[in-house]
Amino acid sequence: MFSELGSSQTRETAWQAFHSLNRPMSPSELTVSALMASGAHLGHTKQRTRSAFLPYIYGQRANLNIIDLDQTLAMFRRAANFLQLVAQRGGNIMFVGTHVDGVKKAAKKAAERVGYGGYHVSDKWVPGTFTNAAALLGPDIFRGDYLPDAAVFLNPRVNLGALRECHVAMVPTIGIIDTDTDPRIVTYAIPANDESIRTVELVAGVLSVAARNGKRKRVEEEKRAREEAQRAHRQRGY
Repeated sequence: MFSELGSSQTRETAWQAFHSLNRPMSPSELTVSALMASGAHLGHTKQRTRSAFLPYIYGQRANLNIIDLDQTLAMFRRAANFLQLVAQRGGNIMFVGTHVDGVKKAAKKAAERVGYGGYHVSDKWVPGTFTNAAALLGPDIFRGDYLPDAAVFLNPRVNLGALRECHVAMVPTIGIIDTDTDPRIVTYAIPANDESIRTVELVAGVLSVAARNGKRKRVEEEKRAREEAQRAHRQRGY
């Protein structure tokens, strides 16, 4: 439709917000255009800016901080690559999204997409879940091997207690970090608008696809290893 004006976008290639929850894109398909369309670039007012976030701010407009989406894209893909590697090595991944119905739904969908090894927390975090699990769960349930290998926080500002427990338990964290939050509270920060449900759905969707891709690679590697072992076994004449 707009090709005569120089646009290369079509209905098939254009990002569609309603796909983020049920048909999310992969990390390689992620673009600055998709991030902007989801509202990821809109930060809080200039007065609420955290100094540690300043390197990720593109500028201001109408007293609102505008997040530099070029940096967001690079950091987003780095977090996705890390999560894919965790899943590829057989790790468990926890998605944390609470307080807001849309965020809760995004966390649940992401965990379901990952499948086995994917978990979600959508209710209030129980203090001591990681740091005092033996007393909290009891000896019949607690076995020691209960920590996730990575935790994704869709709204970290309202889950600081869970974040602290992850840090104490040395669980790597990924989080959507807005301009009013210190990006150093998570291991892998994704600078973006944490109050936009579309942005949250986009982040949760892309990260869950990355984890799912990691699981598929693990299955493929195990299959190749079995085939090579069988081939070597036959060559030895057994």
